[in-house]
Amino acid sequence: MSHADGPARCIAHADMDAFYASVEQRDHPELRGRPIAVGGGGSRGVVSAASYEARVFGVHSAMSSVEAKRLCPDLVFVPGDMALYARESRRIFDIFHAFSPRVEGLSLDEAFLDWTGTERLLGKPADIAARLRARVRDEVGLAVSVGIAPVKRVAKIASGMAKPDGLLEVEPHAVEAFLAPLPVRKLWGVGPVAERRIRDRGFETIGQLAQAPLTRLEAAFGDDAHRLRAMALGLEVGHVEPERAAKSISEENTFERDVDDREVLEATILTHAENVARRLRRSGLVARTVVLKWRLATRRAPGPRGYPLHSRRETLDEPTQDGDVVARTACALLRREKLPEAVRLIGVGVAGLAASETGQLGLFAPSPDKERRAKLNAALDAVVDRFGRKAIGRASQGDAARAGLTLQHKHGEALEGEYRTRPVGRGSRAAPEEEGEEIAGDDET
Repeated sequence: MSHADGPARCIAHADMDAFYASVEQRDHPELRGRPIAVGGGGSRGVVSAASYEARVFGVHSAMSSVEAKRLCPDLVFVPGDMALYARESRRIFDIFHAFSPRVEGLSLDEAFLDWTGTERLLGKPADIAARLRARVRDEVGLAVSVGIAPVKRVAKIASGMAKPDGLLEVEPHAVEAFLAPLPVRKLWGVGPVAERRIRDRGFETIGQLAQAPLTRLEAAFGDDAHRLRAMALGLEVGHVEPERAAKSISEENTFERDVDDREVLEATILTHAENVARRLRRSGLVARTVVLKWRLATRRAPGPRGYPLHSRRETLDEPTQDGDVVARTACALLRREKLPEAVRLIGVGVAGLAASETGQLGLFAPSPDKERRAKLNAALDAVVDRFGRKAIGRASQGDAARAGLTLQHKHGEALEGEYRTRPVGRGSRAAPEEEGEEIAGDDET
């Protein structure tokens, strides 16, 4: 695993333990030692984070609140405070940056740190990790687990196995042996769909994937074969990327009750479109593609992926950061769909992002309407930045309050004071705490 032109790579994955729940238990002594879930407790609520006391009963993130309450009748639901979690995240990342100039944040509560070549300056990796964990504990009052390995994916697996409040280092020579006995679901990026596909083809452990002839893997997995084998062997070419550019920006919400009224759907689309466009402007970006996504009301399979995700997209004639353009395009996409039943979730996103280059002079002067819209958007942004996004909006906008929280970084989103969720509401499905990209599986239709 070493390189002839430099020292062996050393990557750490630092992951806060039950971040949201741990913050709540830290700040509210009456919650300590009790099973708690952060998220909406209503019939459409979703668990965004669960304390370790709740996980004993099988409660986990992305689980419906109804199912969580069934598993653990004594479960205490806490609505959550996104502004608080964001502030704590910044404090934690400040500590991460004190231990490495190369930090790649994956979400509010986890990051990769590159310690390659730092042993002479900072000491052995395990000693660095011990100091980092102690500092987070002393300054923030929370536990962080750390995994260390030559590659990112293995470091992430190691941190998961170190939980709660632990440290695990996998030496370069031990990577393959470390991975071999683990079930295939431990591979970062192998979700439920991919796991079923891999197991259906006779592979139960990572070691079985690593030792299988490449021809067998190609016959079973096609284009995914080489990637799966490299992962199973602990090989990786990816580096820690401190500045990862956004590939897309989106917002979604799960309705408290299924919706078949198109006016309600379009009003909600407008709200999402305005929020997405505001984040584009804050990030200095424009988007070329508008995406509409929805889930129908009927469950097709068990689990959080039981409601298949449908999506449609349209490429614009010119890039935009105007919520009106995004909304009109998304609503047009909706009107083309017959929608055989009511809708459970609806979302709006944009892709094909690029720098806005607002200072660049175009060949033709902007139209009066476009110039007017730009001034209006600037005024709206100023109001929202000062008073929060509930302070102003169009009369036709719908209520898209969140029922759950997300641990994902949201590009261009102001966190201070904007997201204080309610115990029962309608909101975007919470992202699982251990969610990576899906391999060999896709829910979109």
